[in-house]
Amino acid sequence: MQEITLTVTIEEANLILEALGDRPFKTVFSLIGKIQAQAAGQLNGGGKEEGGGG
Repeated sequence: MQEITLTVTIEEANLILEALGDRPFKTVFSLIGKIQAQAAGQLNGGGKEEGGGG
């Protein structure tokens, strides 16, 4: 699967997560998890998430 990189502020990421929260959980849970994992990796690790592929 092809991937793209998006750059958003923390506030924008939270808005995206909030909007996804309005969707059926079974259709968005993996996307929510992916966003949260990448954000945590960048905020806690100071850089890009490890194991990002590509």
